Amino acid sequence: MQTITDTNFSDILASKSVVLVDFWAAWCGPCRMLSPIVDDVAEAYEGRIEVAKCNVDDQEDIAAQYGIRSIPTLLFFKDGQLADKTIGLVGKAEIEEKINNLL
Repeated sequence: MQTITDTNFSDILASKSVVLVDFWAAWCGPCRMLSPIVDDVAEAYEGRIEVAKCNVDDQEDIAAQYGIRSIPTLLFFKDGQLADKTIGLVGKAEIEEKINNLL
């Protein structure tokens, strides 16, 4: 799992894989609840998708670029384009359904 920074975000988007980006913050309770679910998904789909985390407090410009107003937010990219998203705490099944639709 990668941590998004200003310097590597374009590389992540250049991936030909499906990319799941978790927008979060340390002070966000629902983000902390979602984190182990995202970790499980990353492990289950290892080699098939890429998973990255973006701390909205550290990467305000990237969060603003994608209109992140509520966290946690998951963005799903395919071929470098935003393909789907979820806002708020969601279950593993919903995340997997979105990934499977993009694979």
